[in-house]
Amino acid sequence: MQKLHFSIIINAPKEKVWDKMFSDLSYREWTKVFMPGSYFEGSWDKGAKIRFLAKDGNGKLNGMTSMIEENIPFEFVSIKHLGVVHDGVEDTTSDEAKKWSGAHENYMFKETDGKTEVLVDTDTDEEFIKMFEEPWPKALQKLKEISERN
Repeated sequence: MQKLHFSIIINAPKEKVWDKMFSDLSYREWTKVFMPGSYFEGSWDKGAKIRFLAKDGNGKLNGMTSMIEENIPFEFVSIKHLGVVHDGVEDTTSDEAKKWSGAHENYMFKETDGKTEVLVDTDTDEEFIKMFEEPWPKALQKLKEISERN
């Protein structure tokens, strides 16, 4: 498992950036960089189950099944991936699912003088590094645009 790191400075307080990152409508906007139609089902509360989903080109519902391992409001969220979703069905036991099982995605928020630094650390299998290296900076740029709107 490789750990990738991304960050961006956003000219907005961390409470606003947090809201834009995790609210349903704005989440759909900044995550469409990864997959058009992306959304989540579940809760961002600590211990809650959450699924990250989108329909593929064939109309099948695919994504990740995860849990929120930690949530310190306006400071830190840790997502632990449990497996994958294929055609709406959760899979935590196949070889593909095991590549993601136990992987973490962490979001940190640090505010200084009204600007928020968002730091993202994500675990990924070697074969998926390129899949994340290009879209993450674009997704964070989109989050910045959303958060800096009046």
